[in-house]
Amino acid sequence: MLNLADLNLTPQAQRVFEIFEEISAIPRGSGNRSKIADYCESFAKKHGLRYVHDNEENIIIFKKATENKPAEPIILQGHLDIVFQKTAECELDFLNDGLKIYRDGDFIKADGTTLGADNGIAVASILAILESDNIPHPPIEAVFTADEEIGLLGAAALDKSLLSAKQMINLDSEEDDTLTVSCAGGNDVILDIPLCRETVDGYLINLSIKGLMGGHSGVEINKGRTNANVLMSKILKHLKEECFVNIISVNGGTKPNAIPNNCTASICVKDKEKVLLWLQNIETMYLDAIRQNEPDFCLEVQKGDDRDYLCFDSKSTEKIINLLTTAPNGVVKMSEEIDGLVETSLNLGIITTYDDKLTAHYSLRSSKETELKNLTQQILQAGKNANANTSVVGFYPPWEYNAVSPLRELYKHCYKELYGKEIKVEAIHAGLECAVFASAVKNLDCISVGPNIFDVHTTNERLSISSTVNFFGLLLNVLKKCCEI
Repeated sequence: MLNLADLNLTPQAQRVFEIFEEISAIPRGSGNRSKIADYCESFAKKHGLRYVHDNEENIIIFKKATENKPAEPIILQGHLDIVFQKTAECELDFLNDGLKIYRDGDFIKADGTTLGADNGIAVASILAILESDNIPHPPIEAVFTADEEIGLLGAAALDKSLLSAKQMINLDSEEDDTLTVSCAGGNDVILDIPLCRETVDGYLINLSIKGLMGGHSGVEINKGRTNANVLMSKILKHLKEECFVNIISVNGGTKPNAIPNNCTASICVKDKEKVLLWLQNIETMYLDAIRQNEPDFCLEVQKGDDRDYLCFDSKSTEKIINLLTTAPNGVVKMSEEIDGLVETSLNLGIITTYDDKLTAHYSLRSSKETELKNLTQQILQAGKNANANTSVVGFYPPWEYNAVSPLRELYKHCYKELYGKEIKVEAIHAGLECAVFASAVKNLDCISVGPNIFDVHTTNERLSISSTVNFFGLLLNVLKKCCEI
């Protein structure tokens, strides 16, 4: 259990961490939706709150205002699913096992996995508010969505006509000194590239890229972090050109919107010693090139038997390697309007090899729909050039800046009261469910906020306890003032 007794937390703040610990014990990776949705339904029943549980495992819980005077209802919103990543040594079964979380000073972390504070701390905070009888608030429509991390699917499927509120606080941001007011849109492009195989006699060598930082493909895409799938593709291209190797398989990444920090490949070689020597040189070459941002990178090499292997034939190898190494990846364009903001990007999040095809799964983002469409067409054309079967999934629109926002001004005022300084107001390159709700609910006044969470979507993810306490207190003050307007 988390031991927070020395922090002298208020009972309300204490409940946030207790609920967070409860939901951390529930497997809730994207697609694994039913158990966490059932937990929220049981919570609503236990506290006598009206709720809607739809077929997509979205949950809406309704709570009346705490005071008997008119107040506009407000949506408090977070998502139920998490990106699940684990270290190579971690044996946790994310389909059936809960996370092992622990306290380390001011931080809450997970043992060998992502923490799931994105967005579990939002769920815990909202449930703590719904549970309490002594927190002043207007009517609340608490919206918990499914499968946000794989394309905002739950938010897109939710029946927005169930909601009456015209103001919404999304709790999916990760810096407590920042108020988010706009975000990018996006979609995924999936390329299924047919491959033919041939039998080749030679030595097996297994390659593993390890130790890369990884990260969120919206938040960290401009921080110089190396994509393991792209790096492995370049290594295989050089191996093919210099040592005439044959490729058996390439597999890397687990989520399209996470910069992959690991990738494996199996190759068949004739001249084992030449290849092993070349691999030593290539590791040094790439380490020198990326050392500043990736100090822990390593290329692990394992030798296997000399026998027959089913490998990509020459035509399949050429079209696959050409696609993976020439298609763009990372930042495509920076914003001309907002200094330092990435406008358009893409991430080769997953490579999977099957018997008869290789699948490349890209996550694309842009704050401009026209640029998103152009980049989507570029990747689709690259897929067609490789004779791939192509599909576009998970589209979500950009969330555009609202010039008039009373809720934004209220949050800014409450922040200044608490900290004595102005909060930063920013647009982000990552996707937020605010975009889906703002495009569906006319005149929705929407903001996104949250406590400090670091290295989201990686096994180094950690949540600041002190930041969470301060953020939760600020949120309660905002809700209290909403009753006075």
